[in-house]
This record gives sequence, C-alpha cells and structure tokens, in this order.
Amino acid sequence: MRFLENIWIGGRLPAAAFATLSVVLVAGCTKAPAPAAAGGGQAMPVMVQPVSLSSVPNTETYVSTIKSLRSATLQPQVEGNLTKILVKSGDTVKAGQVLMQIDPLKQVATVEAQQAAEQPLKATYDYNQADMARQEQLYKDGIISKQAYDQAVQAFQNSKAALQAAGAQTKTQREQLAYYQIRAPFAGVVGDIPVHLGDYVATTTVLTTVDENSGMEAYIYVPTDRAAQVKMGLPVDLLDESGAVLAHSSIYFVSPEVDNGLQGILAKAPIPKSAERLRVGQIVNARVTWSTTQQPTVPVLAVTRIGGQTFVYLAAPQGTGFSAHQVSVMLGDPVGNLYPVLGGLNTGDRVILSGIQFLQEGVPVQPLPGPPPAAHAGS
Repeated sequence: MRFLENIWIGGRLPAAAFATLSVVLVAGCTKAPAPAAAGGGQAMPVMVQPVSLSSVPNTETYVSTIKSLRSATLQPQVEGNLTKILVKSGDTVKAGQVLMQIDPLKQVATVEAQQAAEQPLKATYDYNQADMARQEQLYKDGIISKQAYDQAVQAFQNSKAALQAAGAQTKTQREQLAYYQIRAPFAGVVGDIPVHLGDYVATTTVLTTVDENSGMEAYIYVPTDRAAQVKMGLPVDLLDESGAVLAHSSIYFVSPEVDNGLQGILAKAPIPKSAERLRVGQIVNARVTWSTTQQPTVPVLAVTRIGGQTFVYLAAPQGTGFSAHQVSVMLGDPVGNLYPVLGGLNTGDRVILSGIQFLQEGVPVQPLPGPPPAAHAGS
C-alpha cells in the first residue's frame, strides 16, 4: 500500500505507473505449477520374460556312502606282539609294501630247529644212497643175495622220504615266517590303525584297512516303493551339505534283492576320477533324476512372497499400453534359477523381473526384453 501511496499523484496514476502496477498485480495472482507426482502417470520401464516351457527333472535325494571298488581289512595270520608299525593313517602305499611286523623270534627259532633236524636225515640219506650203490654192484657180481640188495634199496627209499618230509616242513615254517610281516595287498590308502606298538595281536585282530582311492562308487539305498522305477543309467548328482554338486554320475548297478535291515534296494554309481573332494567312507547326498518333463517355468527373480503365498507381476495389456497385474501362483521346488509353474500362469504370460519392489496393482509399465529363458531348469 505504501507503494501505491508513493506513486498516487493528484488522485490518479501516471501511465507509466499504471503499467508497472498491472505487471505486479498479474504476477501476484499467477501461481507456479506444483511439481508432478513421482511417476506422474508415466510408464515405468521393467524387464519382462515370457513364461516358457523348460525341461524340469523329477528328482529325489537320498543319503549315500562313498566306498572303494577295492578295499581290504588286514588281519594277521599269526599271533604275537607288534614290534614295528611302519605307516600311519592316510599314507599312500604300494602293493607289497610292509606295513607292520609281528615279533618273529619264536618262528625264527622254529625254522632254525627244523633246519637242524634235517642234518642227520641228510647224512643218513647220503650214506644209504652210497650203500645202495655198493650193494647193487655186489649183487651184480653175485657176492650178495637179491634180498640183501633189496634191503639196501629199502633203506635208501626210507631215508629219502624222511629227508623230503623234513625239507617240506622246513619250507612251511620258513613261509610261515613271512606272515610276521603285514604287507599291502595292493596300492591304496591306509585307513584307521586301531592297534599300537607292543600290542599282542591274534588272527581275529583288525590291524588296519587299505582302500584303493582311484576307483570309488556311491552306495545308494532306494526305497522299495521305487523298485519299479530304479534302473541302470538313471542320472545321479552327488551333493554336499550346502547342495553344491560334487560329481555327476549315473546308476550302473541295481541289486536284485531288498536289504532287510534298511528296507531299500542298493544302487551303485561310479565316481569319476575328477571328483577330488570325495573320499572313501564319506557320506553325501545323492540326487537321483527319475524323469524329465516339459513344464512352464518362471525365473526366481520374478517371485515374491506375501503372507506365505507366492505372487508374480505380469505386464498386462491396458488400453494402448501395459500395466502391472499381480497374480497368485503355485510353484514347485526350485531347480537352478527357475521355479516350475504348477498353476496360475499360462505359457506366454510376460512376468516382470525388475523393479518389483516399486510395483503396485495397475501401475503403468513399459516392458523391456529381459534375458533369454534357460534351455532347461537345471542350467
């Protein structure tokens, strides 16, 4: 108002002042436009992927034990005290390598005594052999009778038999001496050694085991209700506790009998040499693939969970564009990065993969092509 008083002259406004006042009044009455709301009706760019058919395996997982194709439990064939243990658990040994030794002194004494017992028998044999030759010549010259010669031959045959028997006994005792050394039956890895230096061992004592680590197989006990489906050639994935694949294989043996204790059917799968993380005696999970079918799938990224239910957003046609439409879906167990669709979606529906946390029902969206669908659910 003071501004008006300053420019009012003689009850009227000068023309220049009137023009200035008009500009001020117009500017005061015009309001700046409010900023547009977030989104402002503009379509939100989102990546979409059509629901497509993928190869979905029908699998079940069982507990499996890794065993060696060649495994030996070593027990002594003689009794005595352990005087040497030349290996430790986990050592790699060669075929025939000495692993342990049992005190052989008693057996050495037996061999020496047997060898000493041979000496008089050998002397008797030599004498009878020479005497038989003399008696033969005397008989030919007509000096002695046939009976005397026959007696010399009989004495020689008896001494020969006695010497041979003693020699066989000495050989047996000497071979027995070899049993006091415990040797590896084949190349492999030494298992647990439950005995200690100085222990008295008998023929029932378990000394250790040797497993051939270059050839292993997985023992899988399949429930009897799968008896009709289990067969050779079925794919098997061996998994660790986190679900990571340790090795790929396939069933190559199916037992014709049911294990009464486990009520299961034994199936075996060979372990490839490339599976370096697997060891004899290790327990792993074996995922058996029974069949593979073509099913609709959606990426894991497209799925949201609300109140225990699963939903996806579709890019649904609306007018000349698209809008987000939330639908409830039924899904199977995830396989890789995909969920098999059991209900709620049709092949070709375009599911939204990106910006899901910002979507609401009916929000305008602008579909953008997403990554190509996987060739199969296990990829």
